[in-house]
Amino acid sequence: MARGRFITIEGGEGAGKSTQIGRLAAALRRNGQEVVETREPGGAPGALEIRKLLVEGATDRWDAVSELLLHSAARHDHIVRTIEPALARGAWVVCDRFADSTMAYQGYGHGLPRDTIDSVTRVAVDGCWPDLTLILDAPVDIGLQRAKQRGGGAEDRYERMGSAFHERLRQGFHEIARRDPQRCRLIDATGSPDTVADAIWLAVREPFGLT
Repeated sequence: MARGRFITIEGGEGAGKSTQIGRLAAALRRNGQEVVETREPGGAPGALEIRKLLVEGATDRWDAVSELLLHSAARHDHIVRTIEPALARGAWVVCDRFADSTMAYQGYGHGLPRDTIDSVTRVAVDGCWPDLTLILDAPVDIGLQRAKQRGGGAEDRYERMGSAFHERLRQGFHEIARRDPQRCRLIDATGSPDTVADAIWLAVREPFGLT
């Protein structure tokens, strides 16, 4: 059986990732694909336990190195227990956040060196890398306002880190897209959900030969 495809959707807070993942998964299913929708941190029992440590509590609960290691441990568990088994049986995996978020948040946001993040990420992902990454882009003020309106409950630790942090994130995601243009597509997320969904489907359809 042919190996499945791995698509990640990235972006800052309030970019609309959850909405667009659902729409993309539905479009892929209409094309006859088995689709696994998942997210990080999370996607597996152990990773979900780690998620609570990362997205709840005080903004200074962890330093950047601790965050890197926790996210990477959750990611490895997610890959081993959810992503790789799905890809091996031919399913398409659509994931809300992956290793690019670690580079953006802990690297560009918190200032960890790229080499440090790359070294840990190589161990965590063990060769499991996305076939395509869609980066949803919106100005920070728009994204944070959307995040506030949707209400994140207790899981708002990163949202509370301040606009300067989120501006660094946005520029980080832009730089990630520039550094890897074959894998990454930057998607304008300021339009209506339908407009964004159409842009995403175009970005997915062409490289994979879908209709």
